[in-house]
Amino acid sequence: MVKRSTTPGPNARGAGSSDGPATPPTARVLRQFRLVFNAVKTHFQQVEKKAGLGGAQVWALSLIQARPDIGVNELARAMDVHQSTASNLVRVLVERELIATAKNGPDRRTVQLRVLPAGRRVLRRAPGPFEGVLPNALASLDSRTLARLERDLAQLIAVLDTDERAANIPLGQM
Repeated sequence: MVKRSTTPGPNARGAGSSDGPATPPTARVLRQFRLVFNAVKTHFQQVEKKAGLGGAQVWALSLIQARPDIGVNELARAMDVHQSTASNLVRVLVERELIATAKNGPDRRTVQLRVLPAGRRVLRRAPGPFEGVLPNALASLDSRTLARLERDLAQLIAVLDTDERAANIPLGQM
């Protein structure tokens, strides 16, 4: 009789697969999703606790600091969110006096954004990565792995028949 190791292999690290091959693949994959979602949730909870702002707001604040005079449309593109979502984030940051708006450019209709001292203090308290742990982790994957993951998730999304508009909602706001 061969004794099977209960230690997960290198590709199962942290995947909750210690039940062995008797556990159905659907249960193992579901556990993997739970681990991903829990990591994201935990990060956003830490951000909110330490910075006093939600994860999407901290990310927006960090982008505004990195790109002084950025406009709302450019912020929306940088965050890959709808313009109205970026506008709502900006409104909250202005109300909390973390950023200032100005119309100094050649087009007086567009607003430029700048971080105020209170916003810089928030960013110093906030744990990174500012864009969140999932985008940071995805960026660390090699291109072949990322392409395979994209294809596989596209199949799952097709089965779920989800609303495509949800793709533009930051995870920190879900």
